Amino acid sequence: MLYAQVHLTLPAWVHEHVDTARAYPGDTDKVALAIELSRLNVEAQSGGPFGAAVFDSQHRIVSVGVNRVMPHTCSVAHAETMAYMLAQQRLQTPRLNERGAMTLATSSQPCCMCYGATVWAGIDRLLIGARSQDVEALTPFDEGPLPADWIGALNERGIEVVRDILREEACAVLRTYGETDGAKY
Repeated sequence: MLYAQVHLTLPAWVHEHVDTARAYPGDTDKVALAIELSRLNVEAQSGGPFGAAVFDSQHRIVSVGVNRVMPHTCSVAHAETMAYMLAQQRLQTPRLNERGAMTLATSSQPCCMCYGATVWAGIDRLLIGARSQDVEALTPFDEGPLPADWIGALNERGIEVVRDILREEACAVLRTYGETDGAKY
């Protein structure tokens, strides 16, 4: 039998820990939420150590995502792609910034797949906690190849990139995950 649908979900704990009524005015506030989502995902053993959130021009949450690769047996269920897909469904558009400027805050630099998804999702700003070399040094993950000047390539497409926001806090989550038997979740 062929499967005719894919069903991806966030863990139930997300609803208890995300305040959708709150504004997140600063870049640090936005990345802090992404890192907190990554930490909670590791604590709950509901996926890998990655969190992301899409924010609108009013600094409000459009969607959030956490890594759900292992629970859903789906290699594309990364935090960024989960956040993008949920935002696209909520706004009913594949190009998020058709309705105003959009920001993605992520606990760690997007891998090669999430980099590509960022180009197509319609993001104007990309806020990053840990770098890919942190991810690869502290966990068993391979982040894949990116263009040599990946930031320049995003900038050319109108996507501003800000890195190293709360980098140490993001690395602490990666370190915790790397020191456990995290590959099972």
